[in-house]
Amino acid sequence: MDLTRVIVGPVVTEKSERMKTANKRVYTLRVDNNATKIDVKTALKHFYDVEAASVRIMRTTGKVRRFGRSGVMQKRHPFKKVMVTLSAKSKALDLTSFK
Repeated sequence: MDLTRVIVGPVVTEKSERMKTANKRVYTLRVDNNATKIDVKTALKHFYDVEAASVRIMRTTGKVRRFGRSGVMQKRHPFKKVMVTLSAKSKALDLTSFK
């Protein structure tokens, strides 16, 4: 898989921010649906110069939600996200510094 398309972006939720700041060094990222653990590790090493100790992948299903005043039912797209634990020797992950 093309490494530039593996990492889509960060997942910004209260839980993911807590996991980053509690010295757990766990970052939650949204990735491509075809990405594997090996693809994520190599993309992090290549673009951000960090070493991943563990990578956990989870798929989220597309859920049906109501939108707007009229209550239109729409389906969200399914996506894949990963929780990456960085090794002790690597620096903090800064997703704004893409090489």
